[in-house]
Amino acid sequence: MTKMKTYTLLLVAALFGGVDAFSTQSPLKARSCLQATATDDADTIPTNLPSDCGMDYVPLATMLATGNFEDADQFTRDALIEISGAKEKGRDFVYFTDVKRIPTTDLATIERLWYKFSKGKFGYSVQKRQMRLAKGDFEKFCQKIGWTTQDGDVERKKRWFGASEFTYDLKKAQKGHLPLTSALRGTSLIKNLLEHPTFDNDDWMKEP
Repeated sequence: MTKMKTYTLLLVAALFGGVDAFSTQSPLKARSCLQATATDDADTIPTNLPSDCGMDYVPLATMLATGNFEDADQFTRDALIEISGAKEKGRDFVYFTDVKRIPTTDLATIERLWYKFSKGKFGYSVQKRQMRLAKGDFEKFCQKIGWTTQDGDVERKKRWFGASEFTYDLKKAQKGHLPLTSALRGTSLIKNLLEHPTFDNDDWMKEP
């Protein structure tokens, strides 16, 4: 496997409208996680990042710590392809049925990093709370987290292809804006992610 150096979104239509899948061609390099002890300093890049799949999350931690949210967003999708078993099946995207195979250990590590370096603004747990506030209404959910835009007199979902219309600036983005999830074939993927057992309680917040 080759290290991720660039992350290119390959969707050829709007983010929303129809695929319960992530899609990418940027493979991740999986290896044993480093077991050094992280400090409580918010500016320190943690290296004790547990994985049941041998994933190396130090690159993700580095991207998030340095405010590179766009690459961190792509890395997260690539990681889910790896840890869900989709890549092993020869797919470069995740079906909603793959979500149950994502280890809690890994998803908790990913979530801690997003939550920590966004100061509680980004992450799946944040999106889950926003979905609850929207009472499960996906359209209202998209409005709350800034996944819609006004195009003249029409409100539509933001586009992900070409020049992305999403916001990767922590100060400008709405709460829960990242990470992004493709919903080109419906909403089952994101709904299953937000209902993953990892987020049944706040245990994911506990540092290893």
